[in-house]
Amino acid sequence: MQIARSLMAVFLACFAVASVAQVQQARGKASVTYQGRSVSADDKAKATQAAQLKAIDFYYAEAGESESENFDVVREKILANPDRYILESTVLGEEDTPDKRQYTVAVRVSLNVANLRNLVKSNSAVAKAGAAEKSQLVFVFVSREVASVKSFDDRVYKRVDQNVSVNARGVSTAKGTEGESIRGNQISTNESTSATADFSANRSRSIETGGSTVTRASEATYRLYPSANLNVVFTGMFARAGFEVIEAGMAEPATGGRFSVAKVEEDYQTGNDLKSATLQSIAAGMRTAGVPYVALGTLDVAPAGKDPVTGLVRVGVTVNAKVYNVSKAIPSTQAAVGPVQYAGVGPDESTARGSALTQAANNAARELTSQLTAKGIQ
Repeated sequence: MQIARSLMAVFLACFAVASVAQVQQARGKASVTYQGRSVSADDKAKATQAAQLKAIDFYYAEAGESESENFDVVREKILANPDRYILESTVLGEEDTPDKRQYTVAVRVSLNVANLRNLVKSNSAVAKAGAAEKSQLVFVFVSREVASVKSFDDRVYKRVDQNVSVNARGVSTAKGTEGESIRGNQISTNESTSATADFSANRSRSIETGGSTVTRASEATYRLYPSANLNVVFTGMFARAGFEVIEAGMAEPATGGRFSVAKVEEDYQTGNDLKSATLQSIAAGMRTAGVPYVALGTLDVAPAGKDPVTGLVRVGVTVNAKVYNVSKAIPSTQAAVGPVQYAGVGPDESTARGSALTQAANNAARELTSQLTAKGIQ
């Protein structure tokens, strides 16, 4: 079993290498209307080429809006030299409808995505700019996982309103008689009294209860992972896109003490967003250093689990990233990614985590550079 898992891990590693090599498959379908009684070889060739272009369209549509926009710029160049970008093409099915004089073909193509992206980059504004015109860019990306979560009990407030009313009524009467009697030398008296009393009371009480419950969100603290490998990924991707990339540690001394990598990491250890004061310090520091663009982001590592398909260890990573233009008094967002999730598998947690982080970093950097390229930033 262990050998089988190891072989599976090797296979997945090879698959990852293939993905990095940027060879992707896509499908396309197209129809042409012909003039003669039957479809000619030229008509079939036109339909096949149109289906191949549809496959490229489909690939870029799945890649995202910015990638698709960049593809529109170089579409004609791809049509002029399709063999450079289509490694192979397989006909999946064809249909000829003589009564409508219509021929339809479906193909599956293997795309040389590396050449496609190189074509896009070579036509970007930053690639065409001279060395002195290229924009400098500083990035700070941290990878982290939840170290502890602090939860709070609910605060419960209760209130009781009580109303009591009493109605009382009483009646009292008294009556008596008095008399005298004289006999001889004696006087005798007599007296009798009687009294009655009637008293009644009614009491009623009503109670109304109410209150509220306040639930406070949990507070999480994070543990940071070393980001040396991620720095290589981001540096390489932005540099290949044509930007002049500066590592954060190299830029920090030139910011007059306003930009601090440690401060950024401290903020990300206790929350998902940088504090306003930290963002303002970054912007001010970069303006002092003459750097117009800053890329910031996090890669959050989820707890390891078991992959249901391979049985190997599976780790997910959620990436959030932005690129800011800090050259003006009020910085603006030029590109944004996330939250997007990626997953890596491996024979152990460390391997799976490394695979997931690499995938997340590659895809985030590629999407950010694609958006910057689509905007014509140089």
